Amino acid sequence: MAYAFPPDLDRLIKAQMAAGNYVTEEELLRDAVSALAERQAVIADIRQGLDDLQAGRGRSLSEIDAEFRKKYNIAQDA
Repeated sequence: MAYAFPPDLDRLIKAQMAAGNYVTEEELLRDAVSALAERQAVIADIRQGLDDLQAGRGRSLSEIDAEFRKKYNIAQDA
């Protein structure tokens, strides 16, 4: 499959292939699209977390700390 990449992107692709990181443009493109999808999922999760906090659906750090210390039997002053 042939792609017409802009010159700057074409240089990056060729550099990655010359370095032996990818055998084909398709392999590189597949990896890039997969990384983009993962990044977008992380951003969506962060946004959801921020929305939850703003809506009062979060816990304070002190609550989480107390739960952790209780679970692992760690003294408060440790």
